[in-house]
Amino acid sequence: MGISTKKPVFNLRPGTKIRGKWHQNTYQIVKVLGSGAIGTVYLALYNQRSVALKISHQASAITTEVNVLKAFEKAQGKRLGPSLIDVDDWVPKQAASYSFYVMEYLKGQSLNSFVQQKGDDWLGIMMIQLLGDLHQLHQIGWVFGDLKPENLIVTHSPSRLRWIDVGGTTKQGRAIKEYTEFYDRGYWEFGSRKADPAYDLFAVAMVMIQVYYPDRFDKGHQPYQTLMNKIKANQQLRSYRTCLEKALRGQYSSSAQMQKELARKIAENRKQPIPRSQPSAATSRQKNYTSVQQKSSPPKWMESLGIAMVTGVLYVFYLLLQVISTF
Repeated sequence: MGISTKKPVFNLRPGTKIRGKWHQNTYQIVKVLGSGAIGTVYLALYNQRSVALKISHQASAITTEVNVLKAFEKAQGKRLGPSLIDVDDWVPKQAASYSFYVMEYLKGQSLNSFVQQKGDDWLGIMMIQLLGDLHQLHQIGWVFGDLKPENLIVTHSPSRLRWIDVGGTTKQGRAIKEYTEFYDRGYWEFGSRKADPAYDLFAVAMVMIQVYYPDRFDKGHQPYQTLMNKIKANQQLRSYRTCLEKALRGQYSSSAQMQKELARKIAENRKQPIPRSQPSAATSRQKNYTSVQQKSSPPKWMESLGIAMVTGVLYVFYLLLQVISTF
């Protein structure tokens, strides 16, 4: 899970044991994973299994987040956030009671390191998947709110972008309750902090931008021009310019619309038509590869490289097909 640089609300030492008042389950603290405005998330052990435990002084805030996780589980059977394991209170040495909940611990890597390792094409693929999940979330009446890289993680087998902190998730129509300035529409003067789907789409654009500007930057006196200049100055971001600008300006009616346009833009960037069916695309490309191989008889290392490249291209097209076939 992601690591936050905020000072922990709680300062529980490694080895501390938390025993639930009601369910009597015991969790042993390993280390801090992150901290936000309402609580701290720890890596903990439960029956030798790694879990994520969030504890807070604010019982009502914990209840709200638990309700969000439960709502995620009902989103058309699709797992959006971490699975909820336990909800309880902790009363250390007859002191004040603290509320906590325990959730699935997701192992993986940050979006930025994943893109650096796998290549720029994967940023678009991960954003397509993220937009699909956001569409599901928006359909059940919620907005993620505090959408930023620290609240995302790429899990593997297969590679998938997952949410790891739902602290900023807000009912549509209400004021965003938790946000980070760099990803906040209000900070950049592109709109209000009212929870609507466009708020999340603005943050998606900013997440993409920060991959190439990880140190972030100030908004300046002309926020819109600042962002446009940053997009124009980077070759990879320029290829997504239309989608990014529309998301920033709130011109998409839904996550699904942005998802569809981004998928088409990726296909255009690769200068390849989107195949109508996976088998025909695979068969055609395999025949072409075989023909070239017979004519030139390349060395074995080139043969392996070629197979890997073809496989990678087919996988990208496969993922795009999963998106486009739903429209």
